[in-house]
Amino acid sequence: MTTLEVRPVALDPEEARRVRQQRLEKIGGWVLPLAIMVVSVWLWDRLCVWNDIPKYILPRPGVVLQTLQDDAPLLFSSLWVTLKITFLSLALAIVGGVGLAVLFAQSKWVEMSFFPFAVILQVTPIVAIFPLINIYVDNQTAKLLLCAWIVAFFPILSNTTLGLNSVDRNLRDLFRLNGASRWQELWHLRLPAAMPYFLGGLKIAGGLSLIGAVVAEFVAGTSGQASGLASRIIEAGYRLNAPRLFAALILISVTGIVIFLVLSLLSHLVLRRWHESALKQEA
Repeated sequence: MTTLEVRPVALDPEEARRVRQQRLEKIGGWVLPLAIMVVSVWLWDRLCVWNDIPKYILPRPGVVLQTLQDDAPLLFSSLWVTLKITFLSLALAIVGGVGLAVLFAQSKWVEMSFFPFAVILQVTPIVAIFPLINIYVDNQTAKLLLCAWIVAFFPILSNTTLGLNSVDRNLRDLFRLNGASRWQELWHLRLPAAMPYFLGGLKIAGGLSLIGAVVAEFVAGTSGQASGLASRIIEAGYRLNAPRLFAALILISVTGIVIFLVLSLLSHLVLRRWHESALKQEA
């Protein structure tokens, strides 16, 4: 009895070149940004040294990191305040945006009646709306939450509405031929089809909710121990405390990156087994 010898199939030159290119792109997607970041920080440090720039104008990176460590209790407590506003506004934007998009999908008359008001709310700068909010809302947290919600609400509403209205007409006709009710069509066809659009809007709204929370704190002028990172930035600017200002900015930037990465991971996990965009990423 003889055993068959299995020989590996050699790739043709074009396929081998494509595989090498994909491998290099995956490595470069991480290495190049990190390398540029390291070089940028080094140039920042050298610029401060070569030009003898005082730290109240442009602090060196090491001074900023030391300030971030020394002021960690104050900065991270303020970050927690900002994060609460961010995530609460995002949750409200999800509930309101998806709920209103479902109503729009069920009735064209409702969509035509109310969608223009959502557009007006989106295109009007929040700093112009805040004086009215300041008049009608007494609670400071509610003011900040409402401002951040206005910024984060529209991407979820518009993307989810687009997804619900982009269902294949042939599939809709098939559901109706089989006697499906309007809510069965919504639950089993329209909502799954709208999921990629909703997740795309969610990634946008996640960053906008953080921006809205910070901008709301700026225009509201909050202060005290229970204030957010925007107040720390304003306070540091008044005191010419540039190291703390840079430390607060770094915290905001890192928080925004983490929010985007988490929502991108969530989108990938939800879509990876069935949607073309996620399948292409895994190919």
